[in-house]
Amino acid sequence: MRSEAWHSMGNTRPARVLCGCLLVLAIPPARGQGPEAGTPVTVEGAVKEALERNLGLLAERYNISIAEAGLIAARLRPNPVLSTESTHLDVLGTGYDAINGAGPAEFSVRTDFVLERGGKRQRRIEVAQSGIQLAQLQLLDSVRRLIVDVQSAFVNLQLAKANLALAQESLKAFTQIVGVNAARVKSGDLAEVELVRSRIAALQFRSQVKQAELSVRSRKNRLQFLLGRTQPRADFDITGDFRKETAPMELAQIRAKAEQLRPDLQALRREQARSQAELRLQLAQGKVDYVVGTEYRRQQGLAGTGNSLGIFFQTNLPVFNRNQGEIERARREQARIEARLRELEATIALEVENAYQEYATALTLLTDIERDMLAQARDVRAITEFSYTRGEASLIEFLDAQRAFNETMQAYNESRAEYSRSLYGLQSAAGMSGENR
Repeated sequence: MRSEAWHSMGNTRPARVLCGCLLVLAIPPARGQGPEAGTPVTVEGAVKEALERNLGLLAERYNISIAEAGLIAARLRPNPVLSTESTHLDVLGTGYDAINGAGPAEFSVRTDFVLERGGKRQRRIEVAQSGIQLAQLQLLDSVRRLIVDVQSAFVNLQLAKANLALAQESLKAFTQIVGVNAARVKSGDLAEVELVRSRIAALQFRSQVKQAELSVRSRKNRLQFLLGRTQPRADFDITGDFRKETAPMELAQIRAKAEQLRPDLQALRREQARSQAELRLQLAQGKVDYVVGTEYRRQQGLAGTGNSLGIFFQTNLPVFNRNQGEIERARREQARIEARLRELEATIALEVENAYQEYATALTLLTDIERDMLAQARDVRAITEFSYTRGEASLIEFLDAQRAFNETMQAYNESRAEYSRSLYGLQSAAGMSGENR
């Protein structure tokens, strides 16, 4: 059976996924404890709340605004320099005259302007713009990882609740057996030792219920933490069953989607583009800048006053430093990113392969349990319980049937949870977890 979500995600382009997620992340975080207190949360609602409230994601959002501030700095031009000068002042009382020839006093105002060469400003802007896009893609990858974490925590809580329900069912059944045995002992139809044994078995199942309740509480707290709820609520609960649909695409199609949609791969490719812009910037930095200036000078002497205007030109002589070190560093950085890109492509291919195999294995195990084990385990337990209440089976036989049933149901719950996790994991490995399923 094809999943509509998988189909719609398969047709989503990276830009659309990026814009959609960033739009969600741009929503100001809500205050308080989330939706209405005590309202069960679906997996879709949990993902939405985590995107709005998760503490780690809230902190990581600032990386984009920091990168945007870098763009503001990159666009700025060098400030002009204003200099004032007063020289040959008779502050020591020498007394300027025609005999000592001292002076005259001079006053000047000078302004220098830096003329950047090599397109430095444009290169800085390119690097800063690439940095913004890189921060957006890194944030989107954090969104992908958070989504699968929330989905996994949701499935873990579903499993804990299913195991708790199983333990409570077993305890209820044995509590009824204890009541029946107590009546049979009073009527002389059953030895008291059998009543003691059934009570001990009921205590064991009560202990399993307590352990299952602890597991539910801890997994509720874990999920609420991922949702950004700093104070876990005791009345928090979830709703919805394990996922059951099958993946609609083959392994090769999923691998192709991963190469197209994975935000960490897109981020590394953007980092490669940023490193190329960085190399162009460092080459531009190797070009010397010109400094031009104008000066107004006023002289006050014995013969009178005079005004003059000066024009200046200044530049460095690139004899030793032509920015060779930073240029070589940028080139080595490019080589390093290319190596990381090849590694990540291989890693993603392996992740998709493993995720698909986990999905296929989980589907096989779940199908086998549903087809071959569930009905038999239920029938054996029902028959044995009926026989035990009629005195035709021993308590040991009934305990064995009950434990076999519990083990089968636990294996079934684990298989359903593992299958559900494998679907979420396959979506995440393919980079398609940015949409609602």
